[in-house]
Amino acid sequence: MTFLSFLISGLSLGSVYAIIALGYTMVYGIAKMLNFAHGDVIMVGAYVCFFATTRWDLPPTVGVLLAMVVCTALGVLIERLAYKPLRSAPSLAVIITAIGVSYFLQNAAQLLWTSNPKVFTSVVGNSSIKLFDGGLTISVIAIITIIACIIIMAALTWFTGKTKMGKAMRACSEDKGAAQLMGIDVNFTISVTFAIGSALAAIAGVLLCSAYPTLMPTTGAMPGIKAFTAAVFGGIGSIPGAMIGGLLLGIIEIFGKGYISTQLSDAIVFAVLIITLLVKPAGLLGKQTTEKV
Repeated sequence: MTFLSFLISGLSLGSVYAIIALGYTMVYGIAKMLNFAHGDVIMVGAYVCFFATTRWDLPPTVGVLLAMVVCTALGVLIERLAYKPLRSAPSLAVIITAIGVSYFLQNAAQLLWTSNPKVFTSVVGNSSIKLFDGGLTISVIAIITIIACIIIMAALTWFTGKTKMGKAMRACSEDKGAAQLMGIDVNFTISVTFAIGSALAAIAGVLLCSAYPTLMPTTGAMPGIKAFTAAVFGGIGSIPGAMIGGLLLGIIEIFGKGYISTQLSDAIVFAVLIITLLVKPAGLLGKQTTEKV
């Protein structure tokens, strides 16, 4: 039963990584930007839900929706103020700006809410389901997290493949110049991409803090880095790749903690990524591209 327990915990954690990675992969796939502030948007979403449910006594569902609205607005604001002026700038300038935005959000959170850890109350309670005569216990939040990940990935796949905006996103991903000549508003499309990614970050933040109920200004830093790792692992730019990379990363981390060492679990995760990229640089489902010079 220990193996099954670790597997379910890994799938639950991996589902959170996958939801965050979907935001990374959408932004990179369409805007060709690495938004390293994405992890801190997770933290903002968790704080909004925390205050909505504890200070303002709003229902958990309303708290989650409010977190999504705030993070969506924050994502669009970040894109307009920080990234839009750098649309034609070298990639290094965008990366440095993203790191700066990340530290700005962390320090702003410390000023607003202090650096003292807060106990996050799970949006679905702490109930669990017992199977095999009590030999295996599955928390409800783990089940909800896995289901949410599957629904979100299916919805994004349908959205990008069937809707007008989704097709515009795919066109911008292929060639922004050609897309603009065809009448697509590239700037608006990129803003919508940031909005969707930030809304997903809010959901991930709530699910993460529901499973691991400690909230502080640096809460989203390491999960953000691991989710970026998952996106690269699965093939950045690929929605199914982000999900597979996130799930595998979560399973590897939990099994590493359970069977090898809790101190070395992060090192194991990144070692697997390095090995994967040495063997398949584009990731598991990524496509090798050739750039013209």
